[in-house]
Amino acid sequence: MDKPLFPKKPFRGYGGAKVAHFKNAAGSGTQVLPTPSEIIIPMAQHIGKPATPCVSRGDHVYAGQRIAEPSAFVSSPVHSSVSGTIKKIDTIALPGGSRCEAVFIEPDFKDEPCPTIYPPKIKTREELIKAAADSGAVGLGGAGFPTSVKLNFNPDNVDTLLVNAAECEPYITSDHREMLENPDGVISGCLTLLGILGFSRVIIGVEENKSDAISILNDFLKKAENPNKSKIKVLRLKTRYPQGAEKMLVHACTKRVVPVGKLPLDVGCVVINVSTLCFLSEYFKTGIPLIKRRITIDGTAAENPVNVWVPIGTQIKDILAFAGVKAPKKIILGGPMMGVSVDNDLYPIVKQNNAVIAFAEKEALLPDETACIHCGRCVTACPMLLEPVTIAKAADRGDFASLEKLGVVNCIECGCCAYVCPAKIFVTQQMKVAKGLLRDFKKSSAKQ
Repeated sequence: MDKPLFPKKPFRGYGGAKVAHFKNAAGSGTQVLPTPSEIIIPMAQHIGKPATPCVSRGDHVYAGQRIAEPSAFVSSPVHSSVSGTIKKIDTIALPGGSRCEAVFIEPDFKDEPCPTIYPPKIKTREELIKAAADSGAVGLGGAGFPTSVKLNFNPDNVDTLLVNAAECEPYITSDHREMLENPDGVISGCLTLLGILGFSRVIIGVEENKSDAISILNDFLKKAENPNKSKIKVLRLKTRYPQGAEKMLVHACTKRVVPVGKLPLDVGCVVINVSTLCFLSEYFKTGIPLIKRRITIDGTAAENPVNVWVPIGTQIKDILAFAGVKAPKKIILGGPMMGVSVDNDLYPIVKQNNAVIAFAEKEALLPDETACIHCGRCVTACPMLLEPVTIAKAADRGDFASLEKLGVVNCIECGCCAYVCPAKIFVTQQMKVAKGLLRDFKKSSAKQ
């Protein structure tokens, strides 16, 4: 077989913003959070339909035991992150306002593993996809798309696996620490997917501000005793936000453009987050499902930024207490550009949460909006080549034809437009509203 072709350097994209890094926890080795006194595990912690509980109040559960079954093709099973007793199953609010069922568990602090856990036998494509589904794997970079669905592709149409290790958001360092602490998992995961799923090449995209991770991955790649290692390349990406967005990563690594309304699969690529890849690599060896994840705790209210392994379902308050964060004025799940601001610290951590950012009063204050000066910076910064100001005006006058023509559905809500706006206008929020208006209009039109 011919040696796969790799780009010598990343292909140049359009737009984006040069944001401050604030990677304060990059040098912090991952600590382990002690088991909290209560675990709350939501059934909706992935894109698609929420899982359906398969346990009842009073049941004893083991760590790693399945407590909810997937309810559709695009869904994912959920497992208990601790051993203990089911206190109740109740409806809870999630960040963003949606509601779902959640399983409340009282830990027994024994962390007894489920006795039926064993490494899966994987020799075929079908067995690998089933193992990914059974593991509860979803995109750990923030999207939460069920991994088994992503890997269930037609091999005739896909040739490239892209490992997303850009981690372009300020503050977040969980993927960075994954590469530094588990480079073998990155490389072995690549080799496993490469060998079974038949990719022609694997490109690991890492922003150049993580030179230590690039170096250690290249070292492990050289040491690998597998002939397929020649099909893997660590690509040094330019440090520019939002380099880690799927469509941006696909173009930077392959020069392919994902069409409107399409997925990376439609241009021959599968994109998987580096932490998701490492989890799968570990699951294939141990059979332990997705019951914990690495979280970055940072922000101006965090005197000692850290990375911490936490059980899924741990409440934010327990994480902040462990990190010594007191009385933050604003809490964000995820990064400051695309994360979600929460109104209290009682929300549980779900699979796709990769950071808890705690801000002091100065950073928590929202700037006052002033009038748009038509400078065009939002247009220049938009990586999707949109015109946010024009879109906002079309939304204000209810011009749905113009909203569709202007391509508002292409907005990836990266926040670049709001970040560069000198008038401090909440441009990204305007874009979200415009997308929602167009979506509702189409639904109502379809019913008529």
